[in-house]
Amino acid sequence: MWEDLIEYLKDPLLVVKVQNFFGVIYKNISTEESNEVTNSETFDRKNSDVDIRQHKRIPSNISNSSQSSYDTDTSAESTGKDEVECHISNKFWYWLFVIGTALGDEIFYATFIPFWFWNIDGAVGRRVILVWTVVMYIGQGFKDIIRWPRPGYPVKKLQQKWAIEYGMPSTHAMVGVSIPFSVLLYTMDRYQYPVHWGFLIAVSWCTLICVSRVYLGMHSVLDIAAGLLLSSALLVPLIPLVDRLDGVLLTGSYSPVLILAVSILVVVYHPHADKWTPTRGDTTMIVSVCAGILAGSWCNYQLGNMRASGSPPPYRIIWPSVEMLGCTILRTVLGLCGVLATRAVAKSASYAVLCALLPGHSCHTCHSCHSGHTGHGGHSGRDVAVELCYKYFTYGLIGFNTTYVFPNVFHLLKINRPTYYTEI
Repeated sequence: MWEDLIEYLKDPLLVVKVQNFFGVIYKNISTEESNEVTNSETFDRKNSDVDIRQHKRIPSNISNSSQSSYDTDTSAESTGKDEVECHISNKFWYWLFVIGTALGDEIFYATFIPFWFWNIDGAVGRRVILVWTVVMYIGQGFKDIIRWPRPGYPVKKLQQKWAIEYGMPSTHAMVGVSIPFSVLLYTMDRYQYPVHWGFLIAVSWCTLICVSRVYLGMHSVLDIAAGLLLSSALLVPLIPLVDRLDGVLLTGSYSPVLILAVSILVVVYHPHADKWTPTRGDTTMIVSVCAGILAGSWCNYQLGNMRASGSPPPYRIIWPSVEMLGCTILRTVLGLCGVLATRAVAKSASYAVLCALLPGHSCHTCHSCHSGHTGHGGHSGRDVAVELCYKYFTYGLIGFNTTYVFPNVFHLLKINRPTYYTEI
């Protein structure tokens, strides 16, 4: 029974059915016949030996160190089927799900995380970032251990970003659980607000992300289900553990040493895939941002900038006045400009230093790697080392500036949030 259920949930045709439901119309394209409009029920499944299962074994004697022994087979030639193209008949669903999937992207992290610290609550922010980092690290590691490809033929991927990553489990689904529900759990006893509305927002957020990944053809339903189950199971011990760990990391004398050592070790010993994927680089970015945020918060506390609030929670939510709203907009604009400047300067500086320290390293190849133009097999060991070092330094500095440098600049400009240095 369980095997049948797993096969059903990972069937690419189930992805096609979801796409059909939201207005994605498939067409078979054959050179011998006219185009035929199809849906999930009309794909030919007579030759099931060679066809549309998403996990197709490639003989190991034709694979090498930079190529997976499992591959996502999406071409018409390799399956013996007609090519497929699709037409999006409902633009509303398309753009809604494009926005939904962006809630798990780098751009969202780069805006949501600083905005939360500068304008909402730093204490909740530190805990949420710790939970997010642990959940994402485990999810990304499982991807490179399990090595299940993304849905294959006849699924048409409506997004190519992360297409060369493995798909099991869906880390977008894990983010869809870890961020909104950890925010809910850490704020429900800290602030006075209707918890049922918070729960409704968290469920809607998670649902939008999960459905968007299936709609775009990037994950099977099984990938999504595994991500939801894994992240939900992880939240049970993480929420209370991180709540206590945050105080230790904030006040401990040797916290920066511990943060630095652990963050470097988890990057170095991240599971290796049998081909290059962006997974390890993305994980390095997440870990380094967390390390930078924690280090910046520690500096604020140790330098005497932070003092505990005199009144205990739960706190009443203060809705912004016109003046407060203006300060919020000013903090956000100036801060995000600072984030962009930090990224540009740190990336260029670290890249130049690393290329100088590695004279045998191809700087052109590494630049292509960072720009996303390198193919599956274009990454040497030095390329990977440079990528990880550059991302660790750059995004770690962004995290540090987010919690230490920029809030101090806001304080000098007299636009800082009054309660920022009381959130312990």
